[in-house]
Amino acid sequence: MTKSDERWTDMLEADELNFVRRFVLSSGSLKEMAQEYGVSYPTIRQRLDELIEKIRRNTKVKPVSELRRVIRQMVEDGEIDLPEARKVLSAGAKDLKGAGRKTKENEDE
Repeated sequence: MTKSDERWTDMLEADELNFVRRFVLSSGSLKEMAQEYGVSYPTIRQRLDELIEKIRRNTKVKPVSELRRVIRQMVEDGEIDLPEARKVLSAGAKDLKGAGRKTKENEDE
């Protein structure tokens, strides 16, 4: 399995996965978790912050294109519906592929 195929949970140690599980089961209540672990709220908050940072460092996030961002906003605002949004995004993707081919052809000349 390559690094890009890994799930974000694969990079966590057993105690970190347990922490995430307990966090979810406590409905995200850091106060409840502090009581369960027998530590202060700031200690639990720091542990969560460190875990968040570890996941961010090791997770590749695909940047959202400006077109995708605008289309999402239009869907949220009710300006277009989801099927229309998909058509626009599909057309945009086709244009990008075509532009890539044209650039490659120009380089070959």
